[in-house]
Amino acid sequence: MAASRGSSSSTNGLLPTSLSERNHHDMEAGGRGGGERVGLETEFNDDDAATANDPFDIAHTKNAPPATLRRWRQAALVLNASRRFRYTMDLKAEEEKENSRRMIRSHAQVIRAALLFRLAGERELGIGTTVAPPTPSGDYGIALDELVTLTRENNITALQQYGGVKGISALLKSNAEKGIDGVETDVVKRKEVFGSNTYPRKKGRSFLRFLWEAWQDLTLIILIIAAVVSLGLGIKTEGLEEGWYDGGSIFFAVFLVIIVTAVSDYRQSLQFQNLNSEKQNIQLEVLRGGRSVKISIFDIVVGDVVPLRIGDQVPADGILVTGHSLAIDESSMTGESKIVHKDQKAPFLMSGCKVADGVGTMLVTGVGINTEWGLLMASISEDTGEETPLQVRLNGVATFIGIVGLSVAVLVLAVLWGRYFTGNTRDLDGKVQFIAGQTRIGKAFDGAIKIFTIAVTIVVVAVPEGLPLAVTLTLAYSMKKMMADKALVRRLSACETMGSATTICSDKTGTLTLNQMTVVEAYVGRKKINPPDDSSQLHPLVSTLLSEGVAQNTTGNVFEPTGGEVEISGSPTEKAILSWAFKLGMKFGVIRLESTVLHVFPFNSEKKRGGVAVKQADSKVHIHWKGAAEILLASCTEYLDSDGCSHNIKDDKEFFATAINNMAESSLRCVAIAYRPYGLDKVPTDEEQLSQWALPEDNLVLLAIVGIKDPCRPGVRDAVKQCTEAGVKVRMVTGDNLQTAKAIALECGILLSLEDATEPTIIEGKVFRELSEREREQLAKKITVMGRSSPNDKLLLVQALRKGGEVVAVTGDGTNDAPALHEADIGLSMGIQGTEVAKESSDIVILDDNFASVVKLLWVNLIMDTLGALALATEPPTDNLMHRTPVGRRAPLITNIMWRNLLIQAMYQVTVLLVLNFLGNSILGLQQDVPKHAVGVKNTVIFNAFVFCQIFNEFNARKPEEINVFTGVTKNYLFMGIIGITFVLQIIIVMFLGKFTKTVRLSWQQWLLCLGIAIVSWPLAIIGKLIPVPKTPFSQYFSRPIQRCRNSRNRNA
Repeated sequence: MAASRGSSSSTNGLLPTSLSERNHHDMEAGGRGGGERVGLETEFNDDDAATANDPFDIAHTKNAPPATLRRWRQAALVLNASRRFRYTMDLKAEEEKENSRRMIRSHAQVIRAALLFRLAGERELGIGTTVAPPTPSGDYGIALDELVTLTRENNITALQQYGGVKGISALLKSNAEKGIDGVETDVVKRKEVFGSNTYPRKKGRSFLRFLWEAWQDLTLIILIIAAVVSLGLGIKTEGLEEGWYDGGSIFFAVFLVIIVTAVSDYRQSLQFQNLNSEKQNIQLEVLRGGRSVKISIFDIVVGDVVPLRIGDQVPADGILVTGHSLAIDESSMTGESKIVHKDQKAPFLMSGCKVADGVGTMLVTGVGINTEWGLLMASISEDTGEETPLQVRLNGVATFIGIVGLSVAVLVLAVLWGRYFTGNTRDLDGKVQFIAGQTRIGKAFDGAIKIFTIAVTIVVVAVPEGLPLAVTLTLAYSMKKMMADKALVRRLSACETMGSATTICSDKTGTLTLNQMTVVEAYVGRKKINPPDDSSQLHPLVSTLLSEGVAQNTTGNVFEPTGGEVEISGSPTEKAILSWAFKLGMKFGVIRLESTVLHVFPFNSEKKRGGVAVKQADSKVHIHWKGAAEILLASCTEYLDSDGCSHNIKDDKEFFATAINNMAESSLRCVAIAYRPYGLDKVPTDEEQLSQWALPEDNLVLLAIVGIKDPCRPGVRDAVKQCTEAGVKVRMVTGDNLQTAKAIALECGILLSLEDATEPTIIEGKVFRELSEREREQLAKKITVMGRSSPNDKLLLVQALRKGGEVVAVTGDGTNDAPALHEADIGLSMGIQGTEVAKESSDIVILDDNFASVVKLLWVNLIMDTLGALALATEPPTDNLMHRTPVGRRAPLITNIMWRNLLIQAMYQVTVLLVLNFLGNSILGLQQDVPKHAVGVKNTVIFNAFVFCQIFNEFNARKPEEINVFTGVTKNYLFMGIIGITFVLQIIIVMFLGKFTKTVRLSWQQWLLCLGIAIVSWPLAIIGKLIPVPKTPFSQYFSRPIQRCRNSRNRNA
């Protein structure tokens, strides 16, 4: 027992304190079991002298004396202690492992710290020392390698020695506020000295590589081997002149398959390369000569000043000029999802990163291959191997059919070899082909190889490689047509999914409307300013405060060239308000010079407002706010009237609420402008505290409420009507208030009458957000318009609709739309107004921001419903497709209509060809012919009739559901060309290539017979289309019994 105690104590000594205490507690106060153990231990110690000859006598333990039983209990205690000791050893091992890990981490940190200290030592500038003066590069005061080193090493010390961002901009002959001059010769020179914002792309795979990959197919390799053997044996047995036909024919067929496959894949690869170039060609704003200019990202040069807003991609390496709450997502470069805040202490920006929050401007110091992003992009190539869900399913179908074909081929091979080697096969002259002991080995081997070639040919024919190829052709055609309709496909599967969309959740601004905004109504106090830009009706104090608030609280810009027309840039809302303020007499440049921005709260789609703190020349501080009228109104306690007098707003809030409601009912977007004075002593002085300062948004003074008109796009009403007729429900999700949303929805035809404009058809985002998940799911399908919605509300609506079985398409343009775009079955982002984050989250980019483009996508892609016509990849869809409901996401690959058409044609063709095979000689009057010639004619007629049946059936495949299969056929030149070429090739094969194909020339009567057999497929198809088919997919009839059996088995289990 002493050993037991020793083990137990040593065990507890090795345990961590908490575990040791717990074990001690278990032994002393662990309930009845613990008490028994202590008692037993004591009892045994008292009787320690009593020992038996065989203390562990298993045979007699049942009636054993107490001493024996106590020894058994002692053994149990020893075992228990040993178990505890074993687990403790495990814990100790784990502790040692953790210590090792900590040691490795600490070593790594020490090494890293040492490297940083050494780097800091190399950069340390002693008292009175400066960095080496910059090396001039061409006409510029700093060399390319110095710029690259400065940015890559984030060398803040060197930046300060160069004179900060203004010093660098001077060396680059740029201006930190106005940018470069923008003269063409200067831009070209900068590209020559510092490089262009492009990088060498990895070349796509060559055509030879595609050829190599095409012939790697196992089936083709088997055929090539068979062709080689057949060629060798044929030349040996029949001589060079006649013996190469069989092997040569197989070689030619394999060559043709390889060439067609390689050309198809190569063309697809080229198309993707072009699409990738289009995707990367981002349009962005830069400041050149003080004006805002929109250029391609590839045209950015060193020295450019680029404004940055939420959702933008940092287009090049650079240094921050100005920034407010600027947060950068550097995960694309560092791999860490941490958001990095940028200010004058951390001013370096890396190309390829995204602006997560805030606003700012940057000076470009590195472009193209001279950036980390450029080096990264040059070393990788875009993945072009994406397969759509349909391609995956068709590959599965093709594989299944291939397995069936392989099984049949093996069976045929076994039967034919069995018949051949047992002497049951005869040649065309009626002679037995193989006689055991008499047929030469070479001849026997040749016969066996020919049979093997037949089996391999069955496999080749059985594998429907044309199915995935047909989808590729269809998708390529769709993508080309969609580009013509101003839609850039970012993901191939979007082409397919778009045809199944059952609902579209659309933005209002810029999608259903033109996004060309103008201020058409304005209230200052209780007075309606008419016209809204008549400054004579305003007191100078009101004009001054309005001008200051509009000029400073904006991400837009006003450029006033000498003697030229004023250029206003920014978002459509910003442009509308800036234009209105400019007409009221706002001096944009002067205001910006006379007052200093202390802090900015960028416009937030959740709060639906944006603010700025401004310090004037006399040290007065004004905090200006601008945002959704009814939300900002709630924060106001006073208002200024047009005479500059201040009033308490309490008694007049009802008036302003009515004014906002009336403007909203006229389809106007309502924006309020307010301010409040603030004490300079209350403003944080520390730079870090200032950057995190939450601007006060209470006790505001209302300055004005403006109504902005954004007219509906022409044709959008027809587009919505077309979608509705096609069974696609259009829903509008907007940040505007319910009245504006309702007015626009009625104008666009989304709501048909005022009677529809009641809950739950029209709902506020807040109400929907507060529902439970189940309630949202039940309500989602009833919602047509959602107003005052946040991006999260849009995401919740999309999730609820998808759970209800809808296939959802979502349009969006802002960064905050990215989650909803990503969640949707298909995301449609706006190419003009959309941010880069929104575009990257979407599947299709609408290049002209037009809702009508969405309808064109449906119109082009609903052809994907008619899967029976996949071989006719370029058959243009008809307008009638827009009157058919979309295909659901769980719809079977082959519909009931296709099964009906397929079975009718298959049964007809199999029956006719079998009759020809067994009764062909008598039908064709060949009984008196030479057997060899008779068999040749019969086989040629079967082959010819089969091919013609396929040609004529292609017309049926064009219109699986329509009686008239010839509608529009003459307009599809490619289809007619393919039919014509197939027809001509068939005639050439039969009439002139008999030696290669083992066919014989047919008489005109036999040609007519073949054509007659094929033409029957047309009236047969018409009769078949009159046979009704159930709506429930056939596959469900077979799956139900299986499911019932499974359920029954599960219940029994």
